[in-house]
Amino acid sequence: MTLREQVQEREKTALSPLACKSSQSRGRVRPEEECDVRTPFQRDVDRIVYSKAFRRLKHKTQVFLQPEGDHYRTRMTHTLEVSRIARTIARALSLNEDLAEAVALGHDLGHTPFGHAGERLLDEVMPGGFAHYKQSVRVVERLEKGGAGLNLTWEVRNGIVCHTKGAPAATLEGQIVRLADHIAYINHDIEDAIRGKIIYPLDIPLEISQVLGFTHSQRIDALVTDAIQASMGQEEIRQSRPVGEAMLALKNFMFDSVYTNPMAKGEEGKAQDMLRQLFEFYRKNPDELPDDFQNIRERDGIDRAVCDYIAGMTDPFAMERFKALFIPKGWTVL
Repeated sequence: MTLREQVQEREKTALSPLACKSSQSRGRVRPEEECDVRTPFQRDVDRIVYSKAFRRLKHKTQVFLQPEGDHYRTRMTHTLEVSRIARTIARALSLNEDLAEAVALGHDLGHTPFGHAGERLLDEVMPGGFAHYKQSVRVVERLEKGGAGLNLTWEVRNGIVCHTKGAPAATLEGQIVRLADHIAYINHDIEDAIRGKIIYPLDIPLEISQVLGFTHSQRIDALVTDAIQASMGQEEIRQSRPVGEAMLALKNFMFDSVYTNPMAKGEEGKAQDMLRQLFEFYRKNPDELPDDFQNIRERDGIDRAVCDYIAGMTDPFAMERFKALFIPKGWTVL
């Protein structure tokens, strides 16, 4: 037996009957010869980590645009935190950690520059709308590797597209990522908002802290432990009612105090204006799109090509393109 086959045999006995075993995957769109060492889900983890889209996450906004300081979250650090939370829950429930990790690492690959402000702008200007979770699937299916995509397993792609809203993922591992995403972003956004003096620890309502804890680590521990206990032996990933209600109240507090706070989000309008002008420029001048996007233009139309190009930009690259296209250069006498 190969090492992969040994691992897959262990999965059959070591994992819960509710777990998605890699040997039972629905497979890939394009069949491939199996790896002797890695299971299909382990291969998907590697393909995502080595992708260009994953590397760009380090220069994409999580919540705060271009913050001064090295300790604020980026889209990449958010993704890594989601991955760790997802693996912890999956391990405790004897589910497939590799599948949970792959979904977590891939869930935000399609996110725009400037966070949800960029997403809202593309949803406004793109015919048919835009959603980052759908774009994440498009990245792994159509945009990576020169249009060939990463050819990920069905279960990973299903978990990615279901991580935000709508029907839950078909696997418990995918459902874990949806909850882990919420646990991660609410709590690290609190920490970043406190660091930026947008809120202070005592601003968090006492009734929430009495359930979830008063510190970052206490809240993470309470939410993760509750998810494990509530989901043990269940056919869906759950939260207990008290903890679920406290987490919803905390999310509402963050929307009122941080996500709509002019001090934290005051520059978002400028970022959206910049992306709108970039979209209109490339829509009117599609020949200016890079070569990789000319094939998309021919196959899926100008709007789709422009949207894919802008959605894939990092914050600094979007600003550089705007500067190059719209800001006059100084005249240098030779």
